[in-house]
Amino acid sequence: MITKPDKNAVRKKRHQRVRKNLFGTAERPRLNVYRSNKHIYAQLIDDLNGKTVASASTVDNELKLESTGNVEAAAKVGELVAKRAKENGYQNVVFDRGGYLYHGRIKALADAAREAGLEF
Repeated sequence: MITKPDKNAVRKKRHQRVRKNLFGTAERPRLNVYRSNKHIYAQLIDDLNGKTVASASTVDNELKLESTGNVEAAAKVGELVAKRAKENGYQNVVFDRGGYLYHGRIKALADAAREAGLEF
């Protein structure tokens, strides 16, 4: 019997392919996105120093969301991570979609971050 590979394993493999070409620096950190069924998380990572510069998620108390696993919540997270990035002095980032397809919640987060002032 042939079994299908795990969806998350396929995503991780895709993420490895994407990550070999992406690298966050102190001047231009990597905007990493992780999506679960209930929440979405975004963080700016300086890969040279191995530090998280800023982060935002649907778990943050600052957002006060009713539902967290939808496109509207992802857009709010995008706005919040862009605001926190600008507070820390970051304008340009490298977008790391985390192996997820670029549509739905991932696209909403990226578009909201762009509208809030991040460039990538």
